[in-house]
Amino acid sequence: MINTKEKDKYYNDFSKIIQMIEKRKHNAYKKVNEELIALYWDIGSFVSSQIKNNKWGSKVVNKLSSFIREQYPTLKGFDRSGIYRMKQFYEIYKDDEIVAPLVRQISWTNNILIMARTKTREEREFYIKMTIKNNYSKAELDRQLSSAYYERYMLSTGQALPSLERTIDEDDYPNTRILDLYSLEFLELPSEFSETDLRKAIIKNLRKFILEIGKSFTFVGEEYRVQVGDEDFYIDLLFYNRDLSCLVAFELKVGKFKPEYVSKMDFYLEALDRQEKKHNENPSVGIILCTDKNEKIVEYTMSRSMSPTMVKEYQLKLIDKKLLENKLREISMLVEENKL
Repeated sequence: MINTKEKDKYYNDFSKIIQMIEKRKHNAYKKVNEELIALYWDIGSFVSSQIKNNKWGSKVVNKLSSFIREQYPTLKGFDRSGIYRMKQFYEIYKDDEIVAPLVRQISWTNNILIMARTKTREEREFYIKMTIKNNYSKAELDRQLSSAYYERYMLSTGQALPSLERTIDEDDYPNTRILDLYSLEFLELPSEFSETDLRKAIIKNLRKFILEIGKSFTFVGEEYRVQVGDEDFYIDLLFYNRDLSCLVAFELKVGKFKPEYVSKMDFYLEALDRQEKKHNENPSVGIILCTDKNEKIVEYTMSRSMSPTMVKEYQLKLIDKKLLENKLREISMLVEENKL
C-alpha cells in the first residue's frame, strides 16, 4: 500500500496514467457509439428499401421484431416502434451529406430526441452540432429543446462576443453568439425578488446557468472585487470564456434597462483589463441582464460608444416556442420576399 508521502511524490506521474485511461475509455465509448449508430442506419436503410419496394408490410416488421428477440433476448430497442424509428432515422438523413456524418457522433438517445422535437433540417443540424460541441447529456439536450434555444439563437442580432479579432465559424460553434433573450426558468424565483436573490439563485443553479449561456464559460467568482483608488467595487458575476479567451462580466438587474448601467459596466471592464487581463487574452466583455429593455434607449445609449458591453433580457419562465417559431417564420418570409 502506498503511503501519503510516496503518493504525493508520484502524483503527477500517476495523474498522467489516469488521463491515459480516461482518454482510451472515452475513445472506446465513441467507437462503440459510432458502430451502434451505423447498425441502426444499416437496418433503417434495409427496412426502408423493403417497404418502398412493396416487399414488406407492417406485419413483416412485427415478425422481424419477434425474430430478433428470439435470437437476442436481452437486446433492447428492436420492438416494432424501434425498428420504424431506425427507418425514419435513415430516411431523414440519407440525402444530407453535411449532417449524415455528424449523427454518429452523438448518442442514439439524443438522435431520437432531435428527430422527435425538431421540424426542419436547419434545426436538426443546429442541435446536433450543439450536442457534439457541448457533449450534451439527454437531460441537457432536452432542456435546450424545451427552452427553444434554436429559435432564440436565430432571432438574436447575430452579435458575437466583440472581443473576437476573427469571428469563429458559427456553423462549428453555434453558441459563440450571445443571445438576446435568456431563459432562466430553472431559478424558480418568486414573483418579487431582488438582485441579490437573483445572484444567489444563479450561484445555486450555476451548472444550469452555464448550460444556458454556453459551456465555454468558466465561473470565476460572484461579487468579484476590484479595487480602484483605494475603494472596493463588486462585479455581480465574473466568468471566463475559454473559446474566446476573455473575461466576461455579468451585471444583474431587476427591471428595465437604464443608460447609466453602461458607464458602470465600462468602469468594471477597464478595471478588469488593467488588473486581471493577461497579455495573451482579449479585452474583457460586459453583459447587462435586464428583465426588459427599450430598443430605442439601448440604441441611443450605445450609438457613440465603443463599449464591449451588450444589453440582454432574461425571463423566469419557459419562453413560448410557438411564438418564437412564428416570429422566425415571418422573418424568413420577409428575407425571401426581398430576394425576389
